[in-house]
Amino acid sequence: MAASEEAVPARADARRNRALVLQAARSAFEEQGLGVPLGEIARRAGVGAGTVYRHFPSKDALFRATVADRVQLFTDTARDLVDVEDPVGVFFRFLASVVRLASSNKALCDALEAAGEGAYEPSPQAERDFGEALGVLLVRAQEAGGVRKDVGLDDVRALLVGCLSMERRRGASGAQGRVTALMCDGLRAHKGVTKLPRQAAERNETLCEGCGGPVSPARTGRPARYCGGACRQKAHRARARARTRDGSGESG
Repeated sequence: MAASEEAVPARADARRNRALVLQAARSAFEEQGLGVPLGEIARRAGVGAGTVYRHFPSKDALFRATVADRVQLFTDTARDLVDVEDPVGVFFRFLASVVRLASSNKALCDALEAAGEGAYEPSPQAERDFGEALGVLLVRAQEAGGVRKDVGLDDVRALLVGCLSMERRRGASGAQGRVTALMCDGLRAHKGVTKLPRQAAERNETLCEGCGGPVSPARTGRPARYCGGACRQKAHRARARARTRDGSGESG
């Protein structure tokens, strides 16, 4: 009985210490990112380094525990916005909100920057979920005609990371939001934009005959030629104009 009574306080102490470590790590990572030493986290938590290692075998594991839930919040928000009207406005507002919230959080900046580069994976599943949710918003905005068709998810992720870095640098000058506005304008579909160099196609990848972007396999099993209805209609109008010109030439 005595041993059982002693086990309960021991488990309670362990839970309390773990919560203290997580709280200290969250604030330290937000301020300093991945570069913060574990000793600094232990000091802030008021525990020894051994206590930190008992709960988290490495700094990477501790970082994942503190940042994955924040990335998940972005993912959940993106998923909630999928069926909202005005997909173009939703897409750009979501990008702006991610930049605004993450630019003041060094941990999130490091997580979003390192994700997918192979050097460090803050949370593979959280990273995949975020990418998929962001990709859905991007496709909806493109199908609505508000985002240029030659932009892919990798482009948006790269711009997002760069924008985070620039906003952090400009934050002290009170100009926060300017770089984000410039990024969003660069993604908008309008006449006169600079045509992007075509990315090297992956093996066995089909490219759209209209914009040159990747084409998803057709549900019918037949080879798909266009990435969406906009490119298909554009090609149809071009063929119609060509037939009209040919017909006019023959009658002349």
